[in-house]
Amino acid sequence: MTLLPETVRQIDTRVAQAQADGHAPSLVLGVVRDGTLAHLAVAGEHPRPDVDLQYRLGSISKTMTATLIMQLRDAGRLALDDRLEQHLPGTGVGALTVRQLLSHASGIQREPEGDWWERAAGVDLTTLLATVDADKIAYPPHRTYHYSNLAYGLLGGLLERLTGTQWADLLDERILTPLGLRRTTYAATEPYAPGYVVHPWHGTVREEPRTDTGAMAPAGQLWSTIEDLGRWAAFLADPDPSVLAAETLTEMCSPVVISDDSWTGGHGLGLELYRDGERVYVGHGGSMPGYVATLAVHRPTRTAVVGFANSYGFPITGLGRRLLTTVLDAEPALPRPWRPNTAAPAAEVAELIGRWWWMGVPLDLRWDAGDLVAHVRGERVSRFVAEGTDRWRGRSGPENGEVLSVLRDDSGRALAVDIATFVFTRSPDEVP
Repeated sequence: MTLLPETVRQIDTRVAQAQADGHAPSLVLGVVRDGTLAHLAVAGEHPRPDVDLQYRLGSISKTMTATLIMQLRDAGRLALDDRLEQHLPGTGVGALTVRQLLSHASGIQREPEGDWWERAAGVDLTTLLATVDADKIAYPPHRTYHYSNLAYGLLGGLLERLTGTQWADLLDERILTPLGLRRTTYAATEPYAPGYVVHPWHGTVREEPRTDTGAMAPAGQLWSTIEDLGRWAAFLADPDPSVLAAETLTEMCSPVVISDDSWTGGHGLGLELYRDGERVYVGHGGSMPGYVATLAVHRPTRTAVVGFANSYGFPITGLGRRLLTTVLDAEPALPRPWRPNTAAPAAEVAELIGRWWWMGVPLDLRWDAGDLVAHVRGERVSRFVAEGTDRWRGRSGPENGEVLSVLRDDSGRALAVDIATFVFTRSPDEVP
């Protein structure tokens, strides 16, 4: 799916201006729509970007670590409210839960002990764990949002101990190979862009080391390309069920904590959430010495923006989200076409269709592809699926998870519908 020429012009102009203003040696952003890379915008010549040039993912690696955790949860190998010590004993923070660590709600400090881990040679898991004691708790769990790279080092250790497989091998087996992310690798693989710090006064560049971060790798080690990151964005919009169930990904996108004072940002289970007006984007930012990356996905329209720059500190996350808004404003996704139902409902269900009332509030029940769709005041729309005789379970909308029950008289005629104790009758004059 290609973008309109005017949208392309806006994106290319903004990317070129951002590269010039931000002094990025190399900048690339891609727009993903309906699972494919719809447009590539590039700027800079050091080196000239293309779809197969590797950059460092940084903390976008955390989204894959979180996906590995959720795969094991779905397989019954762990629970989100398990304590860390149940799977990774020997730390001083074993009372923290998997959920708290995934969502940055644990209160554990941001970085591990020692030199700055992103720029230093990594240590093994045993060495990392030996430095983690109770003093590493900066806040009680759920007191506040507190971003932590250390939390993801511990989650990587949990994965290794629970499966007996190193994090990188587990990642390749369970995510990279199944999704065809052939250019997403643990270490830099040619061709790749060198990472730089740009001098603020005279514009020279200093190349940064390309470290192996060891036990902290699950927090930010990976390298990838715009093509592969676009595929990962497409997965986060509409997951391959052989890798992760759709309902599990939706769970990961539900907020656990608010991450800023303006209540426009939050964190789910391994995914950052960003509010832009009425839209909510999911994704993550990333940085490692010499590199920054962005991933922002609007799941309802299967639209995303992904990007890289090889300049530490370049403000790519905000740029990526602004470009995503530009695309959605300029080219809103078309609604799915209405299609007639292939069959009418059974008589006992047909009896439920139409208008019901509660305290003067109208409820309209419609039949759609085997489900009951409830419209309250024409605004609150919920979809119910059959769960048994005269029993329906909410699966979307305000009544998600609630039960709709049919109340019948002795002759079997439907008198009312009960949604979570709110009883709707056929006439506004009836008192339930």
